[in-house]
Amino acid sequence: MVPPMIQPVSHEAQTHVPAHVDGVAAVIDSPLWMVSKAPALNELVVALQQHRRRVDEGAAEPSRRLAFSRHQVARARLEFSDMIRHGERDLHLLAGLLAERFLGTVRRRSVVIGEIERTRERFTLAVDVTEAEVIESTDLDLGNRVLARLAIADQRGWLRASLVSSVVEYEADAPNPMSVYRLLTRIKAEEEIWNKVSDEIFELDQLVLRDKQLRHLGRYVKDVFGIKIVVGTPEDAERLQAALQDITFDDERLASRGLPVDADHRCLRFIEVKNYLEHDSRKRSGWSAMKSVVSWNGRTFEIQVQPLTNFLHERERLTRESHASFKTTRERVRDEVAARMPLFGFYRSLLRWLFVDPTSEPPIHDGVEVVLTD
Repeated sequence: MVPPMIQPVSHEAQTHVPAHVDGVAAVIDSPLWMVSKAPALNELVVALQQHRRRVDEGAAEPSRRLAFSRHQVARARLEFSDMIRHGERDLHLLAGLLAERFLGTVRRRSVVIGEIERTRERFTLAVDVTEAEVIESTDLDLGNRVLARLAIADQRGWLRASLVSSVVEYEADAPNPMSVYRLLTRIKAEEEIWNKVSDEIFELDQLVLRDKQLRHLGRYVKDVFGIKIVVGTPEDAERLQAALQDITFDDERLASRGLPVDADHRCLRFIEVKNYLEHDSRKRSGWSAMKSVVSWNGRTFEIQVQPLTNFLHERERLTRESHASFKTTRERVRDEVAARMPLFGFYRSLLRWLFVDPTSEPPIHDGVEVVLTD
């Protein structure tokens, strides 16, 4: 058992029934669903959840003491990075299976949207990559490597370019019966672990969706591994959606990719399906797709099936819009929630202090004592 990172954690303070996953106590309804196999990160999340509840309930002063071990924080940070890397690896394994089923022979490309820092001009760059490169690297790593190959100059000298977006595309080499043009993977995991963990502990996406004044900003706080499948028409999208819901990966196909031959890998378990193809259901932005949340290999993925015209419009907008503006809006969501819920703001500061700058003075909140031990 990993030793507790936050003390004290009494049985009375635990408002949820604990479960044991891989020998580690976990809260059954923990919003950070991927931490069940990350003991130190799970310990951190569960303990902070318990502390949050005690503060919300007006607990006595002794139960507001937060004591962290440097060693356990380092382990939690490493586990978080591993969790994201393994999740993205599973994302590409699933994407490869789907591409093989619906597209046949494919061409894999790392597609990067970059921005020249001095002029703010945008450009798109695509580079062929192998299946091994896709599985062994994150989309972000691939994108940065592609960008690093590029040299840009004007009359005043060399210019730097920053990464706006990086996806991996699986493009069909020939027409196919389901009219699938391409399949793309994306990951929206936060690079800033302190924001990610505090978002999950406070279920930020649910807070935003419940709040009428913040609800329109909901698209800025979703964090999920995603696959997008681009087809010809809305009718093609509905056909492909039906095929996805009936799909079964045969044992030989799984074995050839080194995957276990079991129920978790043979099928997709659909958790949620939303149809945004119909005119009345379209989002205000005009975005249109079949959108599903599925479980595969114990992980949750979002799958979008989108008509080609809508996809091209969306990519054109991404090429124009400022990524900095998107990030600024997402931060504004957090700032507005922190203004209404000071404890959320304190947790953001606390986690940033732990993971980025533990040599500085710890944040303060209503008499909470924060201690970092060796």
